[in-house]
Amino acid sequence: MKRLFLSLMVMCVTLFAAQSVLAQDGYRIRPGDVLSVEVVQDATLNRDILVLPDGSINYPFVGTLRVRGLTVGQVQQQIAAGISSNFAVLPDVFVAVREVFVAPPPIEPLPGPTIDIFIQGEVNAPGLVEVSPGTTLVQALALHGGFTSFAATRRIQLRRTNPHTGHTTVVTLDYRVLERGGVVSHDPVLSEGDVILVPQRRLFE
Repeated sequence: MKRLFLSLMVMCVTLFAAQSVLAQDGYRIRPGDVLSVEVVQDATLNRDILVLPDGSINYPFVGTLRVRGLTVGQVQQQIAAGISSNFAVLPDVFVAVREVFVAPPPIEPLPGPTIDIFIQGEVNAPGLVEVSPGTTLVQALALHGGFTSFAATRRIQLRRTNPHTGHTTVVTLDYRVLERGGVVSHDPVLSEGDVILVPQRRLFE
């Protein structure tokens, strides 16, 4: 009887896993989703990645990928192809939608006006962040939860896209100046939709 129960439990878990995979295969990725990427051959490439408002992600050795409207299987193929030159054989890449972005319904008024910004890359808490108008880049970095050990803190980017023209401007910040007790020469005030990108350190950086 015990063996029968265990067999039924294994069957149920297997069926649930298969249904989850099928559901993810049919899901089309949207901005605000968080993707979990795993590379079997190199665990240092495993990470959670936020899909930016323009539908793109940034991944080591691949750069920017447009993933809006793609399935997880299509993203797996693109990442595997993009990093394949670093491996002797085509790497095994697994992508899953860790979090589906759902805009929370307004239940009660916020205590004050806020703007939405996005923080992604080598940070411990990537995602959408609400900040008060007038918040600067340095102040936002102090709120994000810290950097990972792979963060290139001397090349932090603030990316701002003009909603009317689609043109993106990039401002670079050397956060190491602050860590050494210095003062940055330019600390821009954030605007709605700004993206803060903390890239991965290069070799010997």
